Amino acid sequence: MICEVYDLNHLKTYKYVVIIAKYHGKWILCKHKERDTWETAGGHIELGETPLDAAKRELFEETGAVSFDIKPIFDYWAADKTSEANGMVFYADIKKIGSLPESEMEKVRCFETLPSNLTYKDITPKLFQYLDKNFKHLLLV
Repeated sequence: MICEVYDLNHLKTYKYVVIIAKYHGKWILCKHKERDTWETAGGHIELGETPLDAAKRELFEETGAVSFDIKPIFDYWAADKTSEANGMVFYADIKKIGSLPESEMEKVRCFETLPSNLTYKDITPKLFQYLDKNFKHLLLV
């Protein structure tokens, strides 16, 4: 899997959103019901949605976040021999989490660092590295 990261709005169209989120100073990741791995909140942008609307919806659906600050920070593109993905990456500081809504996610958990068993092992670390290198000011909040 190849993953490239770009400045915000470099891509002209978006299919996905990814939300890198913190809750009480720790990274919050989701576990899908059908996998034994961890992933960031995110998903498809639905017809008629803006990337921001999709990010807010996905963050709630996949983590139960009900109060948060969220902003777009950069774009990404990823591909392998059979598929291609392009999206906008958001950073969210979650203030309050409610119950996890009924969805494909089984549970959420907070981490000090990224676990080794990631769903998107060729993409997620690269997004976090770019965040750390270019948006350290966000991480201090």
